Amino acid sequence: MSAAMRTSFKVRKDDWARGQFDRDEIAELQSGQLLFRIDRFALTANNITYAAAGDMLNYWGFFPATDGWGRIPAMGFADVVESKHADVPVGGRYFGFFPMATHLVVEPTQASAAQFVDGVAHRRDHAPVYRQYQNVSSDPAYDADSEDRILVLRGLFMTSFLADSYLADQGGFGAKTYVLGSASSKTGIALAWLLHHQQRGRVVGITSPRNRDFVKSLGYYDEVLGYDEVTSLPADEATAFVDFSGDGEMIDTLHHHLGDELKYHGVIGATHWSSGSAAQDLPGAAPTFFFAPGEIKNRIEAWGPDGFQQRMSSAWREFCAASADWMKIERGYGTEALEQAYQSVLAGTSAPSVGHVLSLLDHD
Repeated sequence: MSAAMRTSFKVRKDDWARGQFDRDEIAELQSGQLLFRIDRFALTANNITYAAAGDMLNYWGFFPATDGWGRIPAMGFADVVESKHADVPVGGRYFGFFPMATHLVVEPTQASAAQFVDGVAHRRDHAPVYRQYQNVSSDPAYDADSEDRILVLRGLFMTSFLADSYLADQGGFGAKTYVLGSASSKTGIALAWLLHHQQRGRVVGITSPRNRDFVKSLGYYDEVLGYDEVTSLPADEATAFVDFSGDGEMIDTLHHHLGDELKYHGVIGATHWSSGSAAQDLPGAAPTFFFAPGEIKNRIEAWGPDGFQQRMSSAWREFCAASADWMKIERGYGTEALEQAYQSVLAGTSAPSVGHVLSLLDHD
């Protein structure tokens, strides 16, 4: 294959609002490598969470940059356009984590017709789920007509599905009420849908004034409160809190209001990443980071690989269909479209009813 040029997006690790596009020549493939052409990828608040946890969980290590810059991973679809790996031919279409870029070189291991794991040296310490690429022809949850919704929601839904399964396995920690911080985030919406669908208990969403009507319209929350209204929650009722916001002031207030009645505090996201951190040694349950790859392992051990896939895929199909009632897809092409979408998601001004699907390739 003749030399190709790659365009990729990166941000400053110490100032995520500073983005920059690189353009470089793709080196000749070595034996065992293949070249993906990244067709498109999704951008949501969850990508900002990857930046927030970039050092703690080494998300910056997925697709490294240099000199204080980092590349934020995104869920995408890509096609194999060149291969020097005997088990992965040209032409396959794959779903997985990609940089916001036009191309990616990977080194498949554990390769089969259905999937493979990238074995490139700088990714080997990451959990396999973050390095796995699924061939759409062997993916039971794939639907060609729903590709954009898969990009925006499927990865987030899996996190919420795992959180819901974990809470159920723990008996909800005895909670009668489930409070979700950043109720308009798509991961929060997915968890609210699951809790509502499974009738786990009363579901309360915490959101900003401009998103209140939208969150109410979903029909998944029994009550919707503002960030300054958490003290209206019953202080004598066992409560589980799952936070996608990272809003330090709200978290402090909630812990002091509920005290020992706060039975669980799971940390999943940080949509309000600029609001400041919560205090240490708060009353009630200590904040616990929810690590999805660890829970995948637990679910597979409990249900078996086929059982896990069947349960997750069945729930996903229902949620994907339901999302048509509240989410519209907005496609964007080129560097300017990506920059605009990224800045709006970073600032929290992107409408929660919009799913951004972007591409840096030349499109009609």
